[in-house]
Amino acid sequence: MSHTNRTASFFGGVVPGSVADLELAYGIGDALGAAGFVLQHGGYNGLMEEAARGAADRGGQVVAVSLDGMEWGEFNPYISSSVHLPTMGERLHRFLDGADVVIALGGGVGTLHELTAALWYAGNIRPVPVWLCGPTALRLAAFLREERWLFESPTRPLSFLCEIADLEGFTRALSALVAAPSAVSAGVR
Repeated sequence: MSHTNRTASFFGGVVPGSVADLELAYGIGDALGAAGFVLQHGGYNGLMEEAARGAADRGGQVVAVSLDGMEWGEFNPYISSSVHLPTMGERLHRFLDGADVVIALGGGVGTLHELTAALWYAGNIRPVPVWLCGPTALRLAAFLREERWLFESPTRPLSFLCEIADLEGFTRALSALVAAPSAVSAGVR
């Protein structure tokens, strides 16, 4: 994986759960921009805007991935370019097929849809690292595990999944990914 071709797909909502989530989103974008990743997400406000601002502050490229004909409002001011696709399936494939890492924070139904697609994709198509970051995402992961929506089995390993509590953990995971991209997420908490 070359330094200039790495891509991170970021899933986070327009209504942040807390100021801490906003700060984490900015820090994640900042770290990705510093590491040379292209950041792609829906392009809107809230957590997406903070991640985009962090990446842009480091000179990073930020791509909005949206649907043709959907009027969800203006993209945030940190977007470098945009891609409009005809179907939700194509949009999800754009997020997942070329991603070197998928990062999810809290959000609404749209974020949940993107995250569950990423979990299925990573468990069935290609084990792209999926990182659940921050307290909101970790509470969701705990709920999904408790209710048996998310579990590991011999035919469905979860080695692609990493639960990250804070920016320090994210920075460690990102450093490990950059140093050894095939070491998906093992052992990083």
